[in-house]
Amino acid sequence: MTAIECEFSIEGQGEPLILIHGIGADRSIWRFMTPILSQHFKVISYDLRNHGQSPMSEANFGLDELVNDLELVRQHSRVDSAHFAGHSLGGMIGPAYARKYPDRVKSLGLLSTAAGRTEDDSIKVWNVVRAMEREGIANVLKTLTDRWFTDEFIEQHPEIVDARLKQVVETDAESFLNVFRIYAGTDMMPWLHEITAPALVLTGANDGGCNPRLNRMIADQLPDSQLVILPRIKHSILLEAGPTVAEQIVNFIACRKTEDLAR
Repeated sequence: MTAIECEFSIEGQGEPLILIHGIGADRSIWRFMTPILSQHFKVISYDLRNHGQSPMSEANFGLDELVNDLELVRQHSRVDSAHFAGHSLGGMIGPAYARKYPDRVKSLGLLSTAAGRTEDDSIKVWNVVRAMEREGIANVLKTLTDRWFTDEFIEQHPEIVDARLKQVVETDAESFLNVFRIYAGTDMMPWLHEITAPALVLTGANDGGCNPRLNRMIADQLPDSQLVILPRIKHSILLEAGPTVAEQIVNFIACRKTEDLAR
């Protein structure tokens, strides 16, 4: 399948940092992070195919097509190499890209993503997919709210929670299910050891689907990694803890650069 020319935005100056969002989102999901990141990097954020303002493609695309789309974003943003950070499904696209294009990747951020799921883990995530296929996305989505946000955040910021749910519902249904199937069916564990770029592995302590147990295994498999677990936070770390996540990325890259200079 042909790669899609996805819509992207650029903010700030410095080393390039390409941000990859997850299922049923768009580049606006990074809005609480870009004010910090753009002080240090040339931040390139884009909408996945069939999301946001990017073009629609035929259904039944896979992870390979999403990797090819990302390569087009890199080319069209006119950078030779970059740091990459992805959330959830984006945290699978980034490493898959690094596996295919290792010379293009300075570092990786794997944010609230999953690998090494047990059989029970896989059954749970596929049950969500099947329920959405059977009952409709909107009818199942409300049950995911508690998995994504803490009770405190839901109470204090209902407008952000409602906007996130609205964003999912407004995503083309078959496209949403397509990317959810990619997320459910991808296991990076067999090839993570091939990734040579330094990697920040970050998740929330209470993220049910991308929990610390899985992220510890991810960090252990990566040759050069740092694991960060944010207390209390669930899956929507970009919305609930955006500034904290941004600072973690800035500090991680700065530390790796310092280490490189010291060698």
